[in-house]
Amino acid sequence: MSITYHDIAKMIDHSLLNPTLTQADLHAGIDLALRFDVASVCILPYALKDCAERLKGSDVRASTTIGFPHGGHTTAIKILETRQALADGGEELDMVVNISRVLSGEYEAVAQEIAQITAITHDHGQKVKVIFENAYLQDEHKIRLCRICGEIGVDWVKTSTGYAPGGATDDDLRLMRAHSPAHVQVKAAGGIRDFGSMMRVREIGVTRVGASRTADMLNAARESLGLEPIEAIAVAAGY
Repeated sequence: MSITYHDIAKMIDHSLLNPTLTQADLHAGIDLALRFDVASVCILPYALKDCAERLKGSDVRASTTIGFPHGGHTTAIKILETRQALADGGEELDMVVNISRVLSGEYEAVAQEIAQITAITHDHGQKVKVIFENAYLQDEHKIRLCRICGEIGVDWVKTSTGYAPGGATDDDLRLMRAHSPAHVQVKAAGGIRDFGSMMRVREIGVTRVGASRTADMLNAARESLGLEPIEAIAVAAGY
């Protein structure tokens, strides 16, 4: 089956997480996401409620982050963030694992935290992505996290926040896909900045990418499909 523009656009979570983004920047970013019909807008938590209202009636989901960007919040705080995000209209939540506990080998605590947040999110009929922050981890950590997430039944495992020294690599994406069950999808974040890169990771099995260069990527996709470009909106960098 040939790939369509819709298939490509629905791979993108448009990122609006840069702490310097103003209200005007955020609104422009949401408008851009609607114009290009992406999968979701991943926005600063305080702006989620407004974002969800602006996306209402569209096919673009409202999403935000939990424990972002370092994952070191207490589980109680992450749970409060989760409940607030769901109350504010969040449909997909990107949570950061407790990186310190992963590196310390405290996998039971890590699993309990992921399980609690996943259960709350799923009970509300919404979805969760678990961010590993691979730049700080060894393969053994990544594999163990994939197994934990598979057993819990999260919706996506995700490479990175975009704020660590490195982002998604092909090797990490292959490892995560190989060690995750079929019901767990893989999201690439950090470093996927053009249409070619997005198509390359799609071949690996990635179903979502975090992006701030959405307009350039999707207009390149449209050009490859013989479609007219969509006029972009000038926005500040999302990461």
